[in-house]
Amino acid sequence: MVGDLMKGRNEDLSPQQVPEPARPPQHYRRWLILGAGGQLGSEWVEWMERSGADYLGLTRKELDITDKTAVERALSDYDPDVVINCTAYTKVDQAEDEIESASSINVDAAGHLAALCAADDRMLVHYSTDYVFPGRMEDRVRHPAGYPVDFPPEPVNSYGRTKWLGEQAVRSAGGPHLILRVSWLCGKSGRNFVHTMLRLAEERDRLTVVNDQFGTPTFTAPVVHNTLVLLEQGARNTWHVTSRGETTWYHFASLIFSLAKKNVEVVPVPSSEFPTRAKRPAWSLLDTGSLSGLPGNRLLPWQQETEILLKSLKTG
Repeated sequence: MVGDLMKGRNEDLSPQQVPEPARPPQHYRRWLILGAGGQLGSEWVEWMERSGADYLGLTRKELDITDKTAVERALSDYDPDVVINCTAYTKVDQAEDEIESASSINVDAAGHLAALCAADDRMLVHYSTDYVFPGRMEDRVRHPAGYPVDFPPEPVNSYGRTKWLGEQAVRSAGGPHLILRVSWLCGKSGRNFVHTMLRLAEERDRLTVVNDQFGTPTFTAPVVHNTLVLLEQGARNTWHVTSRGETTWYHFASLIFSLAKKNVEVVPVPSSEFPTRAKRPAWSLLDTGSLSGLPGNRLLPWQQETEILLKSLKTG
C-alpha cells in the first residue's frame, strides 16, 4: 500500500472500458504532422497508419519549424486540411539558459505556423502544458478538480513562459485552432518518466523520487484519441487533456515498478533534495471537466492508463 494518492483523489477508480480508437474525421482530407519523430508525433503517425488516412509526417530533421520558408513550402506543397503541431522545446532546465532557442520554437515558430494556417483556413492543433500555471498548493484547495481552462496563467519558469506566449501567438493568428494542454506526458517512444524508471530499475534496487509535486500523467494514445474526438465534435479554442485522478512522481514510480514487477525500493523525498535549474510547480492538475462531457472521450484513471502503456511496451 503506497497511500491514498495511489488510489487517486475523489475519483471512482474501478476499471473502465477503453473506448474504441477514434478515427480521423472524414471532413478533414489531408493531415500534416509536425514533429513526427517525437513521442506524441510518433503516436499520431501510428494512428494515421492504422486508419489509412492521407497524411504526411515530418520529423524535426525533415522540417525545421523555425525555418519560415521551409514551413511555408511544406504547407503549400502538401496542402493539408489540418496541421498537428507536436514540435516543442521541452528541456525545462536548459530553457533557463537557452531562452532564445526555446522562444524560437515555442513562440516564434508556433505563431508563424498559426498565421500560415489562418491565411488558408487550415485547422491547427497545437499542444501546450500544465506549466503555464503557477502551481501553488493553495490553488489545489480552491480548485480541487484542477486548474480550469480559463485560470490566469502565471508560469514559474522559462519553459512555461514560452509555452504561454506560444498559446497567445496561436490565438492571435485568428484561424481555426485547438490548443490542448497536457501534463507529465508519457508514450511508447521517446524519453519520458516511464522509460526512465524502467531503465533505472535495471541499474539500481533503490531509488529516491520526489513526493511533493502533484499532478496527473498524460499518455500519448489517449491524447491522440481525445484530439480526434474534439475535432469530430467541431471543438475550438483551449482544452485540457490528461488522465483522471491525481498523484505524485513517487506514487507514479511506485505503480510503474509494481506493474512491471520490478523489485525496487522507492523512497519518497522532498523536491529540495533534487535542486533544479528551473523551478517546478508544486501542483499542476488540469481540470478536464469540459472534455468529460463529450461522447466518445477517453478519460481513464492514470493507474489504468499506466497499465495499458506498460502492456503495450511489453508486447510492442
